[in-house]
Order: sequence, then C-alpha cells, then structure tokens
Amino acid sequence: MEDVQSRQAEVPLAIDGVGIRNLKLPLRVSQRGAGSQHTVATVELGVDLPAHFKGTHMSRFLEVLEGWHEDLSYGSVKELLENIRERLEARRTRIIFRFPFFLERRAPVTGAGGLQAYECRLTGELEGDRPFFLLEMTVPVMTVCPCSKAISEEGAHSQRADVRLSLRLKGFNWLEEFIEIAEASASSPTYPVLKREDEKFVTEHAFAAPCFVEDVVRNVARILEVHPQVAWFRVEVESYESIHAHNAFACIERALGSP
Repeated sequence: MEDVQSRQAEVPLAIDGVGIRNLKLPLRVSQRGAGSQHTVATVELGVDLPAHFKGTHMSRFLEVLEGWHEDLSYGSVKELLENIRERLEARRTRIIFRFPFFLERRAPVTGAGGLQAYECRLTGELEGDRPFFLLEMTVPVMTVCPCSKAISEEGAHSQRADVRLSLRLKGFNWLEEFIEIAEASASSPTYPVLKREDEKFVTEHAFAAPCFVEDVVRNVARILEVHPQVAWFRVEVESYESIHAHNAFACIERALGSP
C-alpha cells in the first residue's frame, strides 16, 4: 500500500515537533530505600519532521513503546529516545513523562500515616549522541507571613504554597532528596493526615519559622547552587495567599555547569 506520509509535502516547511500526547502508560520509579513504586504516567512523544515529508508515522511511536519496559532510568529512556529516532528517521527526539510520585508521610506527633502525591515531570531530548534530561516537580509546603506575625498582637496569616523545581542533573539523584530540600525551606511541610496533637505541633512549628516566598526561594536556591549533581536549576515558589485575592511568587534561575 502507498506510504502517504512519505509523499512530498504541499507546503515544504520543516516542523519542529510532531507526535502523540496524552497517552497513559504504567511506570515504575525508583524509590530510596524501598526498591521502586508503580505509578501511571501521561506520556508525550515527538520528533522533528523534515520539510520534504508530508507527515510522520504516528503508529511507530506506539510500536516502540510496546517493546519498552516500564522502568524509568537514564539508560532506559536513552534507549527509548534512540529507538524512536531510528524508527521515525528523525534528527531530534523528545519524550515527556508526567506522573505522580507518592511518599508515605507520617504526622509529627501521633504518627498517623497517609500517602502524599508530588507531581513530577521528566523530559528527555536526544539530538546527536548525548541525551539531555530535565526533571521537574511540585512540592506543597506551608508558609507563615513574617510581616503579619510582626505587626499582629495575636496570630498571623498562613497559607499553602507550591515549590516548583526544574533541574538539569549531571547524574542520578533520588526524587526524595529534592522534595526534602523544598519542604525544609518553608515554614512547614504539609501532611495528608493530622490529628489535633499534630495540628498543634505543625502550627507552632510553622509560626516559629515564618517566611515570605522570597525567603523560601532563596533557601532552596542556596542549597541547589552547591549541589554536586545540579548543572542548572529554576526554582519558583507560589503562595496561595489566604487574606489576599491574588497569589505571590518568587523565582531564581541559575546555570552552574555542563550536565
């Protein structure tokens, strides 16, 4: 049968990216001290398309995934990128995994447990021989406003905030390490389950460590700047203000060295 995709394009313009997205795929992610955990990823696969091709072969993306195991690692994603590039006759290949990463979090006093989800995204790109990877994650935290605490006779406003990390790494690192950096940089982590004793502890702990979004973003950036495996980072903190009709944010971006 005729290969319609390989016909000459009526409008001969190169396309930067073409592929498939919103594909659900089981995924296994390494977990520090506990082997790995199973999760479900939303996947996007894409390649560049030369000007002379009318279209790409969408089915080949799925054919490559059919033979791919579900472990998320440097080697497995590199192999997947290489296979896609070869099957699609492309120069550049990109794959994006969006997935929740779960950690059991125990309340600080009672030890009540529950699973907390952290939204993660891994982007792999291949052009030439060396792949580039970008790891992104969102870590929920709590902040207490230093200004509100300083000017109030009693209490201060507090709110949930998100720490969003984007990282280019030189080597393997546990997701948990960066989650811990973000949580330790705010007034308090958040917890899935809290009893009254826990709420008292969390509230008092947070009020003893008030911080603006500017403080949180600087706390995270200070650690990432000296991290031996971080080549580039962008950290953004967004506070969902409890007494304002707007959000507050702060961000820092740094290039530190070659990945």
